[in-house]
Formats: sequence, C-alpha cells, structure tokens
Amino acid sequence: MKTITQGRFKGERALFGSNDLIINDSVFEDGESPLKESGNIELKNCLFRWKYPLWYCKNVSAENCIWFEMARAGVWYSENLNIKDTEIEAPKNFRRCNNVTLKNVHFYNAEETLWHCDGVKLYNVTAAKAPYFCMNSKNINIDGLSLDGNYSFDGAENVVIKNSRLITKDAFWNSKNVTVSDSFISGEYLGWNSKNLTLINCTIESLQGMCYIESLKMINCKLINTTLSFEYSDVDAELTGCADSVFNPKSGKIKAEHIGKLIIERDKVDPDKTVIICDQIDEKLDKPEWIV
Repeated sequence: MKTITQGRFKGERALFGSNDLIINDSVFEDGESPLKESGNIELKNCLFRWKYPLWYCKNVSAENCIWFEMARAGVWYSENLNIKDTEIEAPKNFRRCNNVTLKNVHFYNAEETLWHCDGVKLYNVTAAKAPYFCMNSKNINIDGLSLDGNYSFDGAENVVIKNSRLITKDAFWNSKNVTVSDSFISGEYLGWNSKNLTLINCTIESLQGMCYIESLKMINCKLINTTLSFEYSDVDAELTGCADSVFNPKSGKIKAEHIGKLIIERDKVDPDKTVIICDQIDEKLDKPEWIV
C-alpha cells in the first residue's frame, strides 16, 4: 500500500481510479469526485470540502475524518464502507451503497441520507435534520441511533433497531419486517401501512400511532400521550400504563393496564375480532368525538 501524508488535493478527479492507498492528514479542496472509482482506500484524519468525494468506490475505510457542508452527495454507488469517529456536515450521503458500517458518526444535516442502501450497520450514530432517513434501504442493523427527522425508514425492509431515541413523524411507513427494542419513539402517525412491525420494551408518544398495519406486535410497551391508536391494524399488544384512546382495531388482542377511551364503530370493524383485556376502561364509545 502506498501512503500519502499531509496531501492537499484540488481540481476535478484529483486521485481518480486510485487503488491501495493510505491517505493521512490530508485535505481534499475544491474539485469534484477526487476519489471516484477507487478501491482499497484507507483515510485517516482527512478533510473533504467539495462534492462527490467517493463515488463508485470499493473497500474504503475512514477514521477521524470530516465531510464539510459542501461535500454533499459524498458517497454514492459504493460498497464495503467502514466509517468511524467521523463528522459529516453534508447532506445526501450514502446512496445506493452496499455493506455500510458507521460507528461513532455524527450527521449534522442528514437530509436524504442512506437511501436505497443494502446492508447497513449503525453503532452510536447521531442524525439531525434527517427527513426520510434510510428511505427504501434494507437489511439494517442499528444499536444506538439518536435521530431527529420526519418520515424515517419509509419503505425500509428487514430492520433491527435497539437502544435508540427516534424523534420522527411518520416513521416506518410502508416498511416490512421491522423490530425496535429498548427505545423511545416520538412522532405522529407511527408505522402506517407497514407489515410485520414489532416493538419491544419501547416508550412511544404518537398521535394516531400504529394504524393500518398488517401484523403489529408490541411487548411490554408504554404509550404516553398516544391517542387514536391501532385504527384498522392487526394487533397483538401488551401495554403498560395508560393508552389514552384505542380506535377501531381490525383484529387481534390488546392487553392493557388502563385505556382512557375505547372507540369501536361497529359499521367499520367487527368488535368480535379483537380481544380487549383491560381492568380499567374509562369510556366505551361507538363513534369518535368528531362525529355528532
């Protein structure tokens, strides 16, 4: 492997098509696609200041690096990527990539990040300003994600998330085979139109959460400030605390310590298809409050 130390690269495709390089303490200045179509690259303490640094690359590791704001659309169409202890200011990173591992990575602007990727591993990752995070990606394993951004994991498949905090409206829409455990989720309309969504030991705050779901499973979950939940969902839920309101579940079983309002419209759903096990139900209604 050839080693470059304290390099300063300018101009388009400065190291185009490079292979078997160790690059230390170097700066990639203005100039698009400096490492396009490169392979077997090790980056340590490097700074990226311009667009498209890693496109169509293979076998890249980066440690203690920084993608500045203009290094947008930084990593596309690449595979076998291992990024750790790195700060990324730029949006639209990691698109249509395979086998991506991120550890101790901070995204300051994660707009359109990790789209259409296959094989994603995230460990201790923070993503701010992150609408549509991980859209249409699959085979995702996450331990320790702090996320602030709506519409996350739209269309994602085969996702495992644990020990995370997700502040995200419309999370997991149109997703398949998602399991979230030991996590906090806050956001309206959680999980709509998804299939095989499992929530374990989670605390959830959601207006109209967990609706229109085919096969929803909840184990030891707490709902806080969560109203009109489970509408038209096939649900198997074990809840602690109080569910503020449950609305028109399609089928299954709901076991709860306390339900504020249980709303069942018999012309919309068959109440016999859902078993409700709860010692304290404050109100039972046959129509929602907005229908006079």
